[in-house]
Order: sequence, then C-alpha cells, then structure tokens
Amino acid sequence: MDPIISELKTLSQQTVSHLKEDLKTIRTGRANPSMLESMVIEVYGGQSKLKLMELATITTEGPSTIVIMPFDPSTVGDIEKSILKSPIGFTPRTQGTRILVAIPPLSEEQRQKITKVVNSKIEEKKVAVRNHRDDARKKIKQQFESKSISEDQKYRLEKEIDTLTQEFTSEIHRIKEQKDKEIMEV
Repeated sequence: MDPIISELKTLSQQTVSHLKEDLKTIRTGRANPSMLESMVIEVYGGQSKLKLMELATITTEGPSTIVIMPFDPSTVGDIEKSILKSPIGFTPRTQGTRILVAIPPLSEEQRQKITKVVNSKIEEKKVAVRNHRDDARKKIKQQFESKSISEDQKYRLEKEIDTLTQEFTSEIHRIKEQKDKEIMEV
C-alpha cells in the first residue's frame, strides 16, 4: 500500500475514533457509564485530581440509573460533590458506599439542542476527513510534478483516496444516524 494512502487511512480512522469518543459523552435519555467516566474528581482534600473511572467502578442499573462504586469509600463525598458541581445537571444519591445517579428523561427542547451539538461535531469530523483527503491529493500532485510517479499511478492513487474518503464519510454518517436515533428514543 502506498504510504500516502496508508497515512490517509490512519488519520481518518483516528478522526472517526475521536468522534465516537466525543459522542459517548453526549447525554441521551439512556444511562451510559461513559457520560461520567472522564469527569475529573478532586479527592483527598484537593491533593489529587483523578478521572472518575480511575476512582470507581461505573455501571448501569436499568435504563436510567448509573451506579458508581468507589474503590476507596473515603472518596464518596468528593465524587458526589463533583457530580453536583458539574454542568451536566445530575443529582447523585448515596446509598452506603454506592452512589446512584438518576438520568432524567430529556425534554423535546433538550433533544433538539443535543442534536445540534451532535451535528456540529459530525460536520467538524467530516471536514477533518476532507482535509486529510486534500493533503493526500497535494502530496500525490507533488510526486507527479517531480516525476516520481506516472500519470496512471496518479489517477489510480487519487481514485483510491476518493474511495477511502467516501468510506469514512459514510461511516461518520452511520454514526450520526445511530446517535440521532439514540437521542430521539424516549
């Protein structure tokens, strides 16, 4: 495989994985541990800042409750405070050493706002994939102009680039449709 094609494929795959990670943090009407996993928690009197997934096991209980079970019971209060202070608007409830976070159902207005956020992230990643394509095309053009590759190779590589770009754009579109369906699910 040509190094330019290989680089394009790698960069586009990274873009798609970043998109998937970004979308995991976007709230839908269903409980999902990834909504809280990367939340930074100040623990042990502010001595350290750790991600929630480093401090606890995060699972779901039913479609609308996230259960957090800290490894160290002394961090329960810190985790609870951080969730309350965060902009996500969840209210945690402590049961012994477990923290329960109920995910309230989304209103129609909230669903529309979330859909707009998803659409902007999707568009951002589509632009990134197109930029990767344009960079690859420029490199091929430079190689052709410096007579490193023939005209036939140039056209074959450009066609390969277009095919790859189309595949990644289609994958991004599938991810978008899936997330929209998740958001609109009541």
